[in-house]
Amino acid sequence: MTSLVKLSTSKLPTSFGEFEFHVYHDLQSATEHVALVMGDIFHADNVLTRVHSECLTGDIFSSSRCDCGEQLNLAQQYISDAGQGLIVYLRNHEGRGIGLANKIRAYDLQDKGLDTVQANLALGLPVDARSYKAAAEILHLLQPRSIKLLSNNADKSKQLSSFGVVISETIPLITRSNPNNYSYLFTKQMKLGHALNLTE
Repeated sequence: MTSLVKLSTSKLPTSFGEFEFHVYHDLQSATEHVALVMGDIFHADNVLTRVHSECLTGDIFSSSRCDCGEQLNLAQQYISDAGQGLIVYLRNHEGRGIGLANKIRAYDLQDKGLDTVQANLALGLPVDARSYKAAAEILHLLQPRSIKLLSNNADKSKQLSSFGVVISETIPLITRSNPNNYSYLFTKQMKLGHALNLTE
């Protein structure tokens, strides 16, 4: 039984083409999540899919401390090029689920020499508190038969599969690193198992 209720749907023209914009209310967390759909994905196979965690600093303010905004844009471009796909945008996932204020506290600790994992632990917080259950429920409601997951995160793929999402392929979303995010990305690769092909 799903804990989601669809609230609204409309067309959304973007610089990457036109999407259908769906808003879902999560009854368990009182959070509104979003799905952007391009093309006909109902009962379709191998649908390009990005499950994206909300990142205010990266998605909105173009922070160079992470690769979130670039990954979101790259996913939109891949979907636009294919003419079909979807993005599930999960709210309240800021800072791998620790919240915006704590993410900024963690940034301050990183500026003092800790890596992103050490900073979360120093604050007494989980390294990654995210659940992808809501994303899986949205995918079940939209009903693609299988997806090609646009992600570097093995845990995301594992969680979605455990919730019954059929993943035919995982496609890494590799962005260009910069001096402000290299350490962050390298830590994700070494300590969190993200597929990034970075060298020390």
